Amino acid sequence: MVFHRNTLLELLDGVRTFEEEVYPEKKDLFQSLAYDQNPPTLFITCADSRISPSLITQTEPGELFLIRNVGNIVPAYGNMVGAVASAIEYAVGALGVKNIIICGHSNCGAMSALINLTTNPDKLADMPTVRRWLHNAEAAAATIGDLRAEDVGPKDVRDLAEANVRLQITHLKTHPIVAKALSRNELNVQGWYYDIKKGRIYILNDETKTEHTVKDAISILRKNNPPSKA
Repeated sequence: MVFHRNTLLELLDGVRTFEEEVYPEKKDLFQSLAYDQNPPTLFITCADSRISPSLITQTEPGELFLIRNVGNIVPAYGNMVGAVASAIEYAVGALGVKNIIICGHSNCGAMSALINLTTNPDKLADMPTVRRWLHNAEAAAATIGDLRAEDVGPKDVRDLAEANVRLQITHLKTHPIVAKALSRNELNVQGWYYDIKKGRIYILNDETKTEHTVKDAISILRKNNPPSKA
């Protein structure tokens, strides 16, 4: 049985546990982070409550600089000046992150909504801001053919989620500060797909339009970056 903290009282009880038990065990870590941060990775993912970036990457506070929004979207540079663009600029320009991950996921509500919009433009009439935001992912839907909402299955949603990650990587590379860092080989950009039910991450190869397991991706990285000889 899954337990959810549904009340404010339960959330506050969780905070008390943090203050009284978790913080004392990691006091040195939190004190070292009190006045500065130096995260090596910018992690861009969906606002979906089922995704815990620090859990799936097994990272500590201070290691991930996070951007979360509906559909893990990165508008192309100049399309929308706002939180996403400014966070990217700050992460690359001020913090000097070395990695950017864009992570989509299974059963993504944003992708299902996007499919609905292709056949019923009025579907999100009561959520105009969400509808406008999803325009930044429309090109992904176009790449996987005509989809009718009533015929869509889990594989279609996954295909769209992966296509969307690749599209958002393309958008990311239009940001001048990212393009500059890439041209200098100062930055790694990677797309991930997270299968919630299986607890698996798949690394998306943008060039070949294929995917790798984490084990395979690690092997490829080690092969391409052998340890230097003393």
